[in-house]
Amino acid sequence: MMINVNLRPGAKRGVARPAFRFNFDAVRGLGSRFKDPLKALVILSWVAAIGFLGFTWYRSASQLRRLEPELEAARSEHQRYQDFLESKRREEATRDSVLGQIRTIRGVDGERFIWPHILDEVSLALPDYTWLIDLSTVPPPISIDSTAAADVTVQITGRTVDVQGYTRFMRQLEAPPWLENVVTVSATTVVEQGRAVTAFILQASFIEDSTSLRTRPVAESVVR
Repeated sequence: MMINVNLRPGAKRGVARPAFRFNFDAVRGLGSRFKDPLKALVILSWVAAIGFLGFTWYRSASQLRRLEPELEAARSEHQRYQDFLESKRREEATRDSVLGQIRTIRGVDGERFIWPHILDEVSLALPDYTWLIDLSTVPPPISIDSTAAADVTVQITGRTVDVQGYTRFMRQLEAPPWLENVVTVSATTVVEQGRAVTAFILQASFIEDSTSLRTRPVAESVVR
């Protein structure tokens, strides 16, 4: 058993550490192992390549970490844009559906509002000693665009005993805003019940006059 005596009571005893010594023999042995320069060059190339790849990977990882917030922001912006496009497509589909229904309703109810104006204007323009035989519409030509509103052409067949009344009837038909382009299809003299009369056929175009229409607010029409 060994007893150690501390001759310096005020100082702490330190732990004995081995002195560092550089092993030159190992370095000399390492140089002796690579006597072939080509082999040493290959090893150094591999070491350099591995170091370059490691540096590149570390740099790419660092750049990726820096770009992740921007990438998330871009993804969020892209998602918002996709949601906006989807909402716009739904609104456009709804708009097209509503417009199609309006066109259908207008096509079904159109003639209900046309004939009252036609009958009113024709009766007001009819002069004395002139009477009507037939009043009808001419079928419109076949159109490729089925959504477009078809023009309404009215054909008026009548008789008159006064030639001046016939010309006056044409002028008075064009006076109101609902009928225009009044043209003569035919005008001949015929004998009916023992007297000579002028048989005529006229055609006129019906035009919707928006200035003569009276409108009300939608809320008022719904309440009533």
